[in-house]
Amino acid sequence: MPETEHGTDLSARLDTVNARVREVFAAKHAAREQALARCREVIRHASMAIRAIHRDEYTAAAALVAQGRALLEEVRTACTGQPDIFAAGFVHDAQKEHAEAALTVAIIAGEPIPIPETLHVEYAAYLNGLAEVVGELRRYLLNGLRHNDLSRADRFLAAMDDIYAVLVTVDYPDAITGGLRRTTDVTRGILEKTRGDLAVAAQQRQLEQRLAELHAHLDRA
Repeated sequence: MPETEHGTDLSARLDTVNARVREVFAAKHAAREQALARCREVIRHASMAIRAIHRDEYTAAAALVAQGRALLEEVRTACTGQPDIFAAGFVHDAQKEHAEAALTVAIIAGEPIPIPETLHVEYAAYLNGLAEVVGELRRYLLNGLRHNDLSRADRFLAAMDDIYAVLVTVDYPDAITGGLRRTTDVTRGILEKTRGDLAVAAQQRQLEQRLAELHAHLDRA
């Protein structure tokens, strides 16, 4: 009889545990699926916002950033009571992409950059997004060079310098910063390459001006 009672007690306890596990996992799975779907939308909106700002479509870019921020809030709500889901890599990636888009739009539009609390993103995601902005500014500058427009080159290069100056001071383990050190190294390379491209472009412009002046002088002679 004791063995039978023990067996019955064990079976009942396992049934209780199993029911609880299923309940918890079902809630966790639902939260994950909802958050994952929203994160994909955040990344899509971020990509569209960056594309819009490169076309100088400021209103459209700002609207897409705002929509992405609302989606991130839905992610946070979906992860309520599920900290392990919120800490998952896909949430960090979505926050990073949103931060990159919001910061890129603000800098190109000449507006104050939003802070992490305004964007509702974690600090590591914000900093990694900020690092990615340098690449977008280089892309914008090169597009200007192709159209012989250097009017904002100095401002954007200064912004790139300022970003790198901040990133290089964040000396913490990758587990805390989300791999920021490697991203910062890439940022430095992009910055130096851009600086060189602008120097060459400036020299070329000076040469073209001198040639134009020489031709004008010869025509007058």
